[in-house]
Amino acid sequence: MSDRVSIAIDVMGGDLGLHTILPAAIAALARYSSLHLLLCGKTAEINRYLNSQSLSENFRSRLSVLDAQSVVAMSETAAFAIRHRRDSSMYIALSQVAKGKAQACVSAGNTGALMAMSCLLIKTISGINRPAIVASMPTVKGQTLMLDLGANINCKAENLYQFAVMGSALASGLYGLKKPKIGLLNIGSEENKGLLQVVEAAKLLEAQAGLNYRGFIEGDDVFSGRADVVVCDGFAGNVLLKTSEGLAKFINVKVARNLKKSLFRRILTWFAAPVLQEIREQLDPARRNGAILLGLQGVVVKSHGAATKQGFGCAIDQAVMAVERDLVSIIEREMQALESLPK
Repeated sequence: MSDRVSIAIDVMGGDLGLHTILPAAIAALARYSSLHLLLCGKTAEINRYLNSQSLSENFRSRLSVLDAQSVVAMSETAAFAIRHRRDSSMYIALSQVAKGKAQACVSAGNTGALMAMSCLLIKTISGINRPAIVASMPTVKGQTLMLDLGANINCKAENLYQFAVMGSALASGLYGLKKPKIGLLNIGSEENKGLLQVVEAAKLLEAQAGLNYRGFIEGDDVFSGRADVVVCDGFAGNVLLKTSEGLAKFINVKVARNLKKSLFRRILTWFAAPVLQEIREQLDPARRNGAILLGLQGVVVKSHGAATKQGFGCAIDQAVMAVERDLVSIIEREMQALESLPK
């Protein structure tokens, strides 16, 4: 990484707090030699932890601590957080992006508050009404990008169309896919099935020649790899995400238990260990942690609230990649290009 990348970290957000987030942040400094981190939170607690570590002068020179007096609780509403938590670690971290002092923000905190504060401070890209939470999910062919994963419970057809545009731009600009295949999540493949806004969104996508829209995709087909981008509202997306995470845990537990039922199976496990480990890694949600709030004029990455050190590190990786590849400009160019095409 040749150019300096500055990322603001909401140190106090999430279920596990600074004792998970700070080790992940320090580890990220080792991975990226030009990474600078702005640690936003309670100064005394942050400094106490940093002073307990044997940090090199190089690492210390790439860390800045910004004081924040409060924390957005997971139980607080977005409206309450906007009114009463402007001195919080989340608000301070997002403010650094809004002021141009950081190129990205990473938080494991309250999703609703993060969404609301991001829209208030950083604003959305021209042509985008609402940001969407996007993350990759494993498929038999590699991965698919799915959005929205919880930021927008109720969506209009226009919102779903914009999600598709942003998802396609992300897949091509960040992951190098040519003409990414777009699928719209629905309860059936027939044209007249599903909610009215989903049917109307399909018509908007079909009319846009600049997008590679492949029609409706059902829940059981998401992991087939038929679509590179799967679009849905935040309610359906979040349910599917959490269900897939729960299923992955279930499979891991069942496989582990069944392989211990006999001596023969235990011997078989020894021979199959590399394959089993590879599958576990592919199904491990921590390795895919870090969902981008797509559609903002800056990079904001949402980490899982209960993310481990490894998981939060993956969220930082997502932020670095988005900054290095200039994700915001990619989305802006795609919006402008599609607006200039005849429908």
